Amino acid sequence: MTIAVPAADFAAGTQAGAIWRRQTAILAGVAIALLLLFRADAGDLARIWWTSTTFGHCLFIAPVIGWLVWQRRAELAQLTPVAWWPGLALVAIGGFGWLLGDAASVALARHLGLVMMLQGAVVTILGPNVARGLLFPLCYAFFMVPFGEGMEGPLQTVTVEMTMPLLHLFGVPAQVDGVLITIPNGYFEVAEACSGAKFVIAMIAYGALVANVCFTSWTRRAIFMVVALVVPVIANGLRAFGTIYAAHLTSVERATGMDHIVYGWVFFGVVMAAVLAIGWRWFDRAPDAPVFDPATLQAEPKRRIDALVAAALVLTVAGIFPAWSAAIAGRAQALPNTIALPEVAGWHRASMSTNAPWSPYYPGADHYLIGRYVNGQGDAVDLAVAVYGSQHEGKELVSFGIGAIREDDVWVRIEDLPDIVGGSVIRATAPGPVERQIATWYRVGDVVTNNDRTVKLETLKAKMLGGPQRAVAVHVSAEVLPGRDPRAAIGAFVAALGPIGVLADRSAGMAR
Repeated sequence: MTIAVPAADFAAGTQAGAIWRRQTAILAGVAIALLLLFRADAGDLARIWWTSTTFGHCLFIAPVIGWLVWQRRAELAQLTPVAWWPGLALVAIGGFGWLLGDAASVALARHLGLVMMLQGAVVTILGPNVARGLLFPLCYAFFMVPFGEGMEGPLQTVTVEMTMPLLHLFGVPAQVDGVLITIPNGYFEVAEACSGAKFVIAMIAYGALVANVCFTSWTRRAIFMVVALVVPVIANGLRAFGTIYAAHLTSVERATGMDHIVYGWVFFGVVMAAVLAIGWRWFDRAPDAPVFDPATLQAEPKRRIDALVAAALVLTVAGIFPAWSAAIAGRAQALPNTIALPEVAGWHRASMSTNAPWSPYYPGADHYLIGRYVNGQGDAVDLAVAVYGSQHEGKELVSFGIGAIREDDVWVRIEDLPDIVGGSVIRATAPGPVERQIATWYRVGDVVTNNDRTVKLETLKAKMLGGPQRAVAVHVSAEVLPGRDPRAAIGAFVAALGPIGVLADRSAGMAR
């Protein structure tokens, strides 16, 4: 049996296929060039995906995007890709976001900027009609950016507040102090890793995918997303309770060993299956239903350009921002060769404590000093000063695991306390047990602050607009000892020390 195909239809199909092959080949070349141009950030993303337990799900986002595109192949074949220069606006926005992230040493902004530049390349080279057909896969690419670490603190609190009533309900004599839960045969820290943030972050990506693929009703999609967020939070509280209750019945070692296996290999899979089972009854999209209607995307785009010209423009626009970054990268404060801790009226220097020694962590600092001071009443405080002539990636005043307490330190943050003389205060504990309170100030640009976000904003302003480039961290800490008030000791020392800004500027060689 033979089938006659009109020559015009065959030619049209061949021509459309040729256009698709040409545009996608150009797009692939541009994407590779962008990844090479921003290879440090691309490599950083890959490292985070591969090594971070919190963001391991990001490894699966690119394959999922490929599958989403493949789902749309029949509809996309009915569209004609056309290079469209307004798509360069998305490239420029992403590039400028990357520049701001680079100047302020905010990895999230750099990574987000790189993804947006890649999205802009798709819109520019394939055109608005194809971009609309690929709208969800393009938007889903945002999940390749590691985000959500800010959820850890609130989720720690939620986990503790769920766990304690359950322990008391089951007769476990548990006590809580901040994020430490103590039972007769041991204690547990509800650390950032135990907050359930990794589950919630991954469930956001999973929930968004299921909501798009399995539902057409926006109301059902919204309800499913709420369920996808609430269920892992509740499940993580139950997991924490189960671990501590098992330790109460057996031993801490056996309970935590079991918890690591359950937490890593089984628990999240069970939560995902439970969420899917909850939503299954209300799925309203057939598996073979078209994802979009290509008939509505046939309008001839205006502002067309040649694909090769579009590719050159994408790379040119994207290349402006690394060049801009290099132009301002040389800004740095000239620091003295050596610095010394100040003399403080009414206080004299003393030997450091050997009772669970404490030292802030600033591996990239140009200068770092720490010393102990004692007054006539026997109060003792530790003063630490870290000075940076400039900041950049890997040399930052504020970053994960850097500051008053390092990652995986013997010291554990218990809770935040009210500020002291404008400095943020945390209470920390170490084996012994030993407790101390730590007050923190930062001097960046023209401000003294205790807020991490303000540090990043002032760093950005200094890099982009000029001004003082030095950045200084000041910590004053006192141990919690019987008969001594650490807050009063810190407050008295800071009053005698004088303005934190003056100390910071003098440490950076800026006489005042």
